[in-house]
Amino acid sequence: MQKLLIAAVIAAVALSSGASAASAATREYEGTVVSVDRGARTFKIRDSERGTIRVKVTSTTRFERISGFSALEAGQRNIETTVRRSNGRWVAVEVERSGGGGSHGDDGDDDD
Repeated sequence: MQKLLIAAVIAAVALSSGASAASAATREYEGTVVSVDRGARTFKIRDSERGTIRVKVTSTTRFERISGFSALEAGQRNIETTVRRSNGRWVAVEVERSGGGGSHGDDGDDDD
């Protein structure tokens, strides 16, 4: 009986630590910038599949193919952001303008 109790406690601890790891996981959104709040260093992005979220930009946020937070404007399309949950907020790990070509796994044979 004591072994069963110990096993149950170990399982409970493992499950609870897994939940916190999942909450720290990143997610990706792609869509249109709805608004930008320069004072709060946040922007809203509308993803057609996932909805609209508010994203916080920090000093560690990386920008690619866009010249930083000051270059974000409402109405910009094809913006991608990778976010993580921190203290109840979505925080941008990376923000970039999508596109730029590339084969995206295509074999390049358009004759088929």
